[in-house]
Amino acid sequence: MLRQYELVERVQSYDPDADEVLLNRAYVYTVQKHGSQKRASGDPYFSHPIEVAGLITDLKLDQDTVICALLHDTVEDTLATIEDVEANFGPDVARLVDGVTKLSKIEQLTDDERAAENLRKFLLAMSEDIRVLLVKLADRLHNMRTLHFIRSPDKRQRIARETMDIYAPLAERVGMYEYMREMQLLAFEQLEPEAYATITGRLEQIRSSDEGQVDAIALKIKQALAEAGIRVELSGREKHPYSIWRKMAERHVSFEQISDIMAFRIITENVEDCYRVLGVLHQVWQFVPGRFKDYISTPKTNGYRSLHTTLIYENSMRVEVQIRTREMHRRNEFGLAAHWAYKQDDRPDGQVGWLRDLIEIVDASHDAEELLEHTRLAIYSDRIFAFTPKGALFQLPKGSTPVDFAFAVHTDLGAQTVGAKINGRHMPLRTPLNNGDVVEIIKGKNSEPQLSWLGFVVTGKARASIRRAVRAKEREEVASIGRKMFDDIAERVPAKIGRKAIKAAVERLELENEDELMYAMGSAKLSDREVMEALVPGSTADLPELPPQGRAISIKGLTPGMGFTLAACCHPVPGDRIVGLKRPGAGVEVHAIDCLELASGIDADWVDLSWGERSQGAVGRLRVVLYHRTGTLAEMAAIFAQNRANVINLELTQRDDPFHTYDADLEVQDLAHLTRIVSALRASEAVAQAERI
Repeated sequence: MLRQYELVERVQSYDPDADEVLLNRAYVYTVQKHGSQKRASGDPYFSHPIEVAGLITDLKLDQDTVICALLHDTVEDTLATIEDVEANFGPDVARLVDGVTKLSKIEQLTDDERAAENLRKFLLAMSEDIRVLLVKLADRLHNMRTLHFIRSPDKRQRIARETMDIYAPLAERVGMYEYMREMQLLAFEQLEPEAYATITGRLEQIRSSDEGQVDAIALKIKQALAEAGIRVELSGREKHPYSIWRKMAERHVSFEQISDIMAFRIITENVEDCYRVLGVLHQVWQFVPGRFKDYISTPKTNGYRSLHTTLIYENSMRVEVQIRTREMHRRNEFGLAAHWAYKQDDRPDGQVGWLRDLIEIVDASHDAEELLEHTRLAIYSDRIFAFTPKGALFQLPKGSTPVDFAFAVHTDLGAQTVGAKINGRHMPLRTPLNNGDVVEIIKGKNSEPQLSWLGFVVTGKARASIRRAVRAKEREEVASIGRKMFDDIAERVPAKIGRKAIKAAVERLELENEDELMYAMGSAKLSDREVMEALVPGSTADLPELPPQGRAISIKGLTPGMGFTLAACCHPVPGDRIVGLKRPGAGVEVHAIDCLELASGIDADWVDLSWGERSQGAVGRLRVVLYHRTGTLAEMAAIFAQNRANVINLELTQRDDPFHTYDADLEVQDLAHLTRIVSALRASEAVAQAERI
C-alpha cells in the first residue's frame, strides 16, 4: 500500500504545482472515514482507495481525479456525504465522487435492475466528465486483482461476468488496452477456470521449450529492418490467454491448431517509418491475405492507431506484428487517460460519438433488461467500416445492416428508412454490410421504424430507437381504442360527462392524467364498470349487468399488432363481422364472429367492433388441395398473382397422393377480394378443393 508521502511525491513528479495540503487531507480523510473496515483479504479497507489512487497516478491524471480515487467509496460505504466531500474538497471533486458512487444499497431491486440502475447513473455521469469512467475502471481493476479473496464462488462469478460484459469492453472503447487485457485475464480465470489453467499451462510449456524462439524471431526482424536503415524498438510475447481461448471458440479449433500465438510490437520514430517497416516485412516474409489492417489512416473510434499484419514465418508459423509510433503506443495503451494526462491541451470533453450513443440508449431503454442488452451491444468491439455516398466514415459492429448504418448516421434518418443502396445496388434492409461498403439510405417522409427490423439489427442504438418508436406507436393506438371505448361508456352513464367529471375520474382511479386513463382502458387494465363508477360514483351499485354497448367501435386507421391484434385462429379480414376480446395487459384481440375459438374467451370482456368504412388490408388464410401433377403449384401461384394477392406464407401441410394440401396466407383487401380468389381456385383444373380457414 502506498504511503501518504509516496502518493504525494508521485503526483508532484508530473505536476509540481499540485496542492500537497489537499492531497494529504484527502489521504487522511479516507483513512479516518473507512476506519476499522476490512476487505475480504483481511487488509484495512482504506488500502483499496489508496491503491486505486496509485493506479490513477500511473496514468498521470490531474489532482482532482487522484482525490476522487481516494474518496470514491466514502459516500457509499461510510457516514460521509456528498455535502461533506464538497465542503472539504470543492464542487468538482464532489461531482466526480458522486458519479463514481454506485447505487448498490437499493435492496428492493433485482440483480439486473440494480446493475442497470448503477450503469444508468454511471453513464450519465460519464457523459459529463470522462474522468468518472477512468476512476471507475481503476477501481474495477484493483477489485479484480483481489477477487480471489472473496469466498463465495457465485459472487466471484457475478463480478467477473459483469467485468467481462461491461467494464472490459468500456476500457477497450476508451482505448485503455492494458486495463482491458488484465480485466479479461482475471475474469477469464474465474469464469472458465479449466480453460484458463489449460491455456496458461500450454503457454508455459511453449515458453520453456521454445529455446529462445521469440528472441530469434525478434532478431531476424531487427536485422531485416536494420539492413533497410530503419531504427526501431521491438518486443515479442505470446498472445493473451483470453484472446487465444476466444479464437479457439470462434473457429472451433484446438490449441494446437492455433498457428498465430506469437505477437510482436514495433515502435518507430514517425509515421513514415511505420509504412517503411511494413514494406520491408512484406518483402522479406509472405503476409496472410485479409489479415492486414491500417488503423493509422483509419483509426478506431477510440482513437487507436497502428498497422496490423500477420506474417508467415519459417515452418508455416504465423506471426502477428503491430507497427506504431511511440506517441501512438502511449495513446493506444491508455487511450483517453493519455489525453487527460496533466498539462495536456487537447483533452476531450467526454462527449465522443459512441458515448452520445450510449446516453441515447439510456434514454430509450424501457427496463433493466433492455438497458443492459443495448449497452452490451453498443460497447463490444468487433467493427467494420462503411461510408456514406459523400465519403463520411462510420464504424459499426460486424453483422450490421443498412438500418444500423442509418441509425448510426442520425436517429431521424434511421426512423425514416424505407430502402438502401449498397455500392450503388438496391439491396434488402437486412443485408449484412462488409468493410468498405458505400451505403445510401432511401428515406420516406411518413415512414416509421418497423417492428420486424428487430429481427436483424445488431447495434444497441438501433434496437433502442426502434423499440422506443414501436412502444410509442403502440401506446398511441391503444389509447385511441381506449378513447373510443370511453366515449361509448360516457354515453351509457346516467349523467352528462364533461372535462370536470373526467378529471375527477382520473383522480379517483389514481392515474396521472387523461391519456393514462385512455391507455388503461385500451389495454384492458380497467373494466367498463370501474370507469363508470369513477365517472359517476354510485351509478353501478344497483346494476347487476351494465347497459349494452351502444355502438360498434371502429378500428379503421389502426395497425394490427399495435392497437389490436388479429386472431391467428380465424384470420378476420375487412368485411367479416368481428368482435373483440379484452384481456388485461393483452389489449384487444379481434376475432370473426363465427370463430370456433371464441368459446375460450367467454370470461373476457367482449367489445363490439367494426372495420370502419372502406377499411382495406389484412391477411386471410386458405387451405388449398392440389392434384399432384407437374405445374399445379405454378397454376395456384398464377391465380394469386392474377388476383393481386401477395403470398405471405405458403406451407405444405399434407402429402396424400394424388393430392398435396397447402396452407396459404395472403394479403387481401377485404372479404370480397378473398372470396374472388377462392372462386378462381375452385374453377381451376389444378385444384381439388379450396376453402378459407
